[in-house]
Amino acid sequence: MQPLPSKLLEDAVNEMSSLPGIGKKTALRLVLHLLKRDTAAIDQFSGAFVKLKRDIRNCNICHNLCDEETCTICSDRNRDRSLLCVVEDVRDVMALENTGQYRGIYHVLGGIISPLEGTGPSDLNIESLLLRVQTGEPKEVIMALSATMEGDTTNFYLFRKLKDFNIKLSTLARGVSVGDELEYADEVTLGRSILNRTPFENNLNR
Repeated sequence: MQPLPSKLLEDAVNEMSSLPGIGKKTALRLVLHLLKRDTAAIDQFSGAFVKLKRDIRNCNICHNLCDEETCTICSDRNRDRSLLCVVEDVRDVMALENTGQYRGIYHVLGGIISPLEGTGPSDLNIESLLLRVQTGEPKEVIMALSATMEGDTTNFYLFRKLKDFNIKLSTLARGVSVGDELEYADEVTLGRSILNRTPFENNLNR
């Protein structure tokens, strides 16, 4: 891309292009669009992100993002609390909710085990998961992690931690292709994968 005529414009484009999936040309187009808006609209736009960063919190039960101490899913008494679905991050909660096929509750790990990235079990929300299972309320734990090597490693680690509890351990049916991340799976495939989930022990015999 050719040098920009303004250092201020260049700085704004650099900040915009630091977001994932946004290249310099797209960033320039977005910045020029914002530049056409009046100052009050820009203040409202930027203020929304400042307020988001300052006030958003993690649910004190499942670690989902929320505005209050407890998220709307954990607060919903109509959810099936016998089903506890373990996911990598909040994007996976959103993906599964969009299917309309799951009415249980969630637990957000906050990542997956990845030695190459320096992420170990102690970096994840595993202890709080074990405490939730110990209450005896969940009857089934669905390990809904991405079908990647890191996801499978994390699934196996959780299986070893949970296998002695009196609960059913299941995983998504392989409608989600190996190597896929949940947030990119289409809603129909993801919905079928959770409805047709299989006992995790079946994966150990492959």
